[in-house]
Amino acid sequence: MTLSISPVTAKLEELKEFLLELFLKNAYKEGDFTLSSGQKSSYYINGKQITLDAKGALAVGRLILAMLPEDTIAVAGLTLGADPIVSAVSVVSAYENRNIPALIIRKEAKGHGTQAYIEGLSLPPGAKVVVLEDVVTTGQSALIAVERLQNAGYQVEEVIALVDRQQGGAQLYESKGLKFKTLFSIADLQAKAKSLK
Repeated sequence: MTLSISPVTAKLEELKEFLLELFLKNAYKEGDFTLSSGQKSSYYINGKQITLDAKGALAVGRLILAMLPEDTIAVAGLTLGADPIVSAVSVVSAYENRNIPALIIRKEAKGHGTQAYIEGLSLPPGAKVVVLEDVVTTGQSALIAVERLQNAGYQVEEVIALVDRQQGGAQLYESKGLKFKTLFSIADLQAKAKSLK
């Protein structure tokens, strides 16, 4: 087990293994579940068990920052699952002298003030924003974020997720002309879980 390593100093390959083990320890459960999409599943992944953990957030921030295109201006995601991810990436970016701000996309427009969907710094028109997500099933949540950002005049070409459940999300993004990267697939988690039994 690599759970004893430091996410501050670990190399990225070690960090990815650390994060995979952390997912299995804290976030991956087998049983009978109903997902937010309404689908039934024999397993559930609660990404917030990772992204709201200090070491997990740091590992996520470092790994996703390394995956971002060099010309990324900001990271964004739909509240609530993406909130700790975009925050972690933004904070880690400051340590790496990249200074990538985080944007949070509301599910519904704010009912007062500017009535905005997007919280965070105002960026120049055409700014390149990468959408982040914790767990992708159908891909609809991240797609809402993509569309709201594009409607605000930002350039969005890519979605990055922690885990792809491999249930249509990748195909949806491809059909919309979006690149899709992920740290892990459900196959990765299940293979690792099997190896630890």
